[in-house]
Amino acid sequence: MGKRGNGEGSIYKQRENLWAASITVETAQGRKRKYFYGKTRKEVQEKLAAAAHERQQGTIVTAPNQTIEQFLTNWLTAHKSSVRPRTTERYEGFIRLHVVPVIGRVRLDKLSAQHVQTLYAQKLEEGLSPTTVNTLHMMLHRALKDAVRWGLVARNVCDLVSPPRRAHYEFKSLSKEQAQKLLTALHGHNMEALFVLALTTGMRRGEILALKWQDIDFEQNMLQVRRIFTRSKGQRYVEVEPKTEKSRRSVALPTITTTLLKKHQASQQELRLQAGEYWQAHDLVFCTALGTPLNPNKVLERFKTVLKKAGLPDIRFHDLRHSAATMLLAMGVHPKVVQELLGHNQISMTMDIYSHVLPTMQKEAMGRMNDALQG
Repeated sequence: MGKRGNGEGSIYKQRENLWAASITVETAQGRKRKYFYGKTRKEVQEKLAAAAHERQQGTIVTAPNQTIEQFLTNWLTAHKSSVRPRTTERYEGFIRLHVVPVIGRVRLDKLSAQHVQTLYAQKLEEGLSPTTVNTLHMMLHRALKDAVRWGLVARNVCDLVSPPRRAHYEFKSLSKEQAQKLLTALHGHNMEALFVLALTTGMRRGEILALKWQDIDFEQNMLQVRRIFTRSKGQRYVEVEPKTEKSRRSVALPTITTTLLKKHQASQQELRLQAGEYWQAHDLVFCTALGTPLNPNKVLERFKTVLKKAGLPDIRFHDLRHSAATMLLAMGVHPKVVQELLGHNQISMTMDIYSHVLPTMQKEAMGRMNDALQG
């Protein structure tokens, strides 16, 4: 065994042409020895000096020899209770279909920025959209951030990678005239109240389908968004809390919507009497003839049929939300009010999504300014 250098940790000759060194490091599991090997004493001495510097900077870690596949599988299991079922399902698909086939066998502590960049490039070449690859990047970044926090790696290599830009979706929104045509086509439809609620408030489909009568105050013409329906594994729809604090919100109702909701409530009471003992009391505003939750896909099918009947463009259900926001902004409603109505976290999100409406608002504002000064 060679003589230990002053302040350099343990250095010794293990066998012919192989030197070894070790240093004590702090890990999440306690104090451990980290080992280095080289053909010469000078080589391991340099590795030991670098490790001592990293230890002083707090960036050296030791980790089990787990692969990316093993780590991500364990990570997803640990996070199942803190994310939505739909998010867990999507992450599982990303890991199984995209990450594991490309870098699954790479050791976690050997993962480099080049590995990750190659993964993204390959997925784009295979036909995944930039938005999907960007979402994959967000998942991987979140997982590796936890790996750093748990002391499994020294840094998050995703910080060194440039993900592709999200594809910008040009959403479609109904004009005021088109919205009026939709209202005409909906007259007498058994889902009239549902579609008008979406058009006038901008509520999301999951929020509307989870709405309960206890959430509506007819005296104040207000409702509370307290829960949503989301799809879980196995195509089941479950009730969960809104994703963000801003999503839990109060929504003012116009008279047209309140009137339709009251009419819908009376019709539902008749259905309840007809169902008798088969009625399932979930207090849902919108439900089947037996009181059970509506299938979101069936709601979309009905919506598409109404659009076709009215001779309107083929839009998504979510575009009713965009239609509500666009019409409100075009009428001069303050963006802060629209933000609160939609449940956006920041007003910057509202301004960014509906930036196409702003030039018209500015022209109208300058017209008013001109009239005021000249008058």
